[in-house]
Formats: sequence, structure tokens, C-alpha cells
Amino acid sequence: MKKGIHPEYKPATITCSCGNVLETKSTVGALSVEICSVCHPFYTGTQRLVDTAGRVERFKRKYQRPDDDSKGS
Repeated sequence: MKKGIHPEYKPATITCSCGNVLETKSTVGALSVEICSVCHPFYTGTQRLVDTAGRVERFKRKYQRPDDDSKGS
């Protein structure tokens, strides 16, 4: 590696809005994040699939075929 062209790689602290603190290394000293693996719904098992404002029904109505009632014809 060439000397003097690479940023300094130093210990860093990542702080989540939930209060979780992670120690790692980075070129940035301190990072603040909104969500981490401790509070993210996917990793905590509290993930819910929510139909926001009837999007699925609206999609089905928009792209419904006129002959959709006769299945298997």
C-alpha cells in the first residue's frame, strides 16, 4: 500500500436509537443509526406484513380480468 493516501482505520462506536452500542473499526470515529439488528423487526421475530391502505385489493381491482369469474374454461 502506498503511504499517505489511505484513510486512518480506527476503532469506531456505532450507537443505535434503541440504545444498543456496537464496537467495530471504521474510517469514521462514531456512527449513529436509527435501527440495528437488536431492534429490527426482521431479526426480533416481530415482523408483520401489513396491507397499507388496501394496496393489495386496489391492485387486484385494477388488474382484474373481466372473465375472472369463469375459471377453468
